[in-house]
Amino acid sequence: MSRHRLTRSAIIATVLALGIAGCGSGSGDSTSAGAAGSAISAKRCAENKAAGKITYLSGYQFQSSVSILEYIAAAKLGYFKDLCLTVDLKPGSGDTAQNTKLLAGGQATVSAISEQDLIQAQANGIDIKGISSYSNAGLDILMTNKDITDLTQLDGKVVGHKGYVPAAVEAMLVKAGVKWDSLKLVKEGYDPSVLPRKQGGLEALTGFISNEPNQLKAAGKDVTVWKPVDYKIPSSIGAMAVNPAFAKAHPHAVEDILRAALHAYAYCSSSEAHITECVGYAAKLSGPTYDKKLNATIWKTETQVVKENPTPGQPLGGIDTDNVTQLVAMLHQFKIVPSSVTAAKAEAWFDTSFVKDIYSGDKLVWPAP
Repeated sequence: MSRHRLTRSAIIATVLALGIAGCGSGSGDSTSAGAAGSAISAKRCAENKAAGKITYLSGYQFQSSVSILEYIAAAKLGYFKDLCLTVDLKPGSGDTAQNTKLLAGGQATVSAISEQDLIQAQANGIDIKGISSYSNAGLDILMTNKDITDLTQLDGKVVGHKGYVPAAVEAMLVKAGVKWDSLKLVKEGYDPSVLPRKQGGLEALTGFISNEPNQLKAAGKDVTVWKPVDYKIPSSIGAMAVNPAFAKAHPHAVEDILRAALHAYAYCSSSEAHITECVGYAAKLSGPTYDKKLNATIWKTETQVVKENPTPGQPLGGIDTDNVTQLVAMLHQFKIVPSSVTAAKAEAWFDTSFVKDIYSGDKLVWPAP
């Protein structure tokens, strides 16, 4: 397994303390409010019914992240039912490698998989298909105290991580002129307060933009957040993948899964009241210790990243194939995938048609045809 493989369970579980263990029952559509087939033609409704049960596997539990909360909301608001889809929500453990295998093997139908992780999975012979992404920006960031005003000040300093330095952060540091081999890389625990305390001489700490910076801010600790996207480092956020056999057999169902999720994304982003409502759906699936305030902040932070970094030339959800090319170059730079993984080969692992077919210009088509 690559040192750059994202394993969110180890990174986030303690930090968030959501207490979601044991919440693995799928939601189905039993609690959704929609009328079956109310937003779709009879012919297409029959096609979607024929697709059978669709298993959605989240990236990490029922955290209120993009690519998770809108799928929960689509079920609870009845949007899946409106399109004659039977969707079973399952919480992922945070182990991306496991999710890719479950997706390829058919135990899951659709799952949140970053574009980078999909390329790595395919390079390892795991056949899954990328179908959407919200942005070329990512969640991985680096935090420093305010006395660091230029990344080159980190030369020779202690940099903390959660098991590895994410490729996008490493690429940012290298591009900024940091002497990578001079860094003293140390594995830290899950308490971000080690950074403002400069524990063990710590000068920088990796994290997720929607997690640790918000926790430190809530604790009154002011840190500087360095984002790879500001250095034009490729990444992705909210990316989704599908089982290729299912996509081939039921292309309209794949389109309509995305259609319902994007419709819910708009709903959950439209007001504070809707954010509270949607996070409440996730909380009900997760248990009494679910931190609604923190999860609302996660949603707001991640949707703001998407808003500030729209995918060039694409509607929300559209895949930027140029970004795939840049990701391959970055993965080659750090020897994460072999040279046999070319940009052209990687682009074929993504299908841009599903999102294109549910838009008219930049407007999502709802109801479905």
